[in-house]
Amino acid sequence: MTTAAATSDSVVGKLSFIDRLLPVWIFAAMALGIGLGRAFPDLGARLDTVKLDTVSLPIALGLLWMMYPVLAKVRYGELGRLRSRGRLFGVSLLLNWVVGPLLMFALAWMLLPDLPHYRTGLILIGLARCIAMVLVWNMLACGSNELAAVLVALNSVFQILFYSVLGWFFITVVPGWLGAEGTAFDVSMWSIAKSVLIFLGVPLVAGALTRIGLTRLKGEAWYETKFLPRLAPTALLGLLYTIVLMFAMQGEKITRLPLDVVRISLPLLLYFILMFASAFFLSRKLGFSYEETASLSFTAAGNNFELAIAVAVGVFGMASGEALAGVVGPLIEVPALIALVYLSLWLRRRLFPEAESTLLPRRFSDSKQAPTQERA
Repeated sequence: MTTAAATSDSVVGKLSFIDRLLPVWIFAAMALGIGLGRAFPDLGARLDTVKLDTVSLPIALGLLWMMYPVLAKVRYGELGRLRSRGRLFGVSLLLNWVVGPLLMFALAWMLLPDLPHYRTGLILIGLARCIAMVLVWNMLACGSNELAAVLVALNSVFQILFYSVLGWFFITVVPGWLGAEGTAFDVSMWSIAKSVLIFLGVPLVAGALTRIGLTRLKGEAWYETKFLPRLAPTALLGLLYTIVLMFAMQGEKITRLPLDVVRISLPLLLYFILMFASAFFLSRKLGFSYEETASLSFTAAGNNFELAIAVAVGVFGMASGEALAGVVGPLIEVPALIALVYLSLWLRRRLFPEAESTLLPRRFSDSKQAPTQERA
């Protein structure tokens, strides 16, 4: 077997059956939702009968559940290790909270100048930093699992603190500076903050309490090897459930405007490629090891689509273009990030020859660990 073939088998083999076919499940959920919408045209009105804030209760339950397993996975105790890795911490902050949002903002405005709803949806995605699925991509690319865990915990905290501020800034303030008041949305910071507090804050508290309580009761090993493997797949069920209901309301728009889905996909694909490349080569230039470079790059390239969908639904409504942009995101992210795993391993052989000697033992060790199945 050639080296390239062995690498391909290694990457695909480490993905769970569910993760390997994630785009298929999402497409199936979309098709089911469109079918339900055609069969029951009044389904949207029924869903809006009972609401949590501005979101129908059935949708809100799905949004909350798909976030809870993701946040129960985060190792919040790892935040205490940041002081010993201040330089890495600073680079991660720059990439995740300055470069990433600015890049998505620029791509959305350049490629969707005539579609403000989708553009805003993409901006919300750019602000939602990856906090879960990045652990899978990092593991497949043989990055530093410890550093990835720390950065995931850090992003979780920063999203609570800054997501609403940055959302208000990029959606309402910056367009005004560009002289585009006519296409800017009148969205208050409180509107976004309220959605973040509900759909990120509530599952964040629940996830943290679950980890603290069960690790004290049963131990860290039991929590990681017994509890999480059972809880993790339910995050995907929550996502698919939410997609079914959202597409039941958006199905007519999607079948009528398939080109819009293609146009949403293009800036997303460019974002993943450009964000990964800039993070990888910046980290390389700063002299970081391959393991550190891979962790920083995948953390910077990934996004928390669950949060972006939740905020879009909470602020703009389930049938909005902003929500549709969030739903399209995972369809592009999964195949794009898998391709970037292959690219990262190829770059390791070319740019980090000192690390290549440890590649096979590291893969063998990692292959014995079941990959996390939740997303973001």
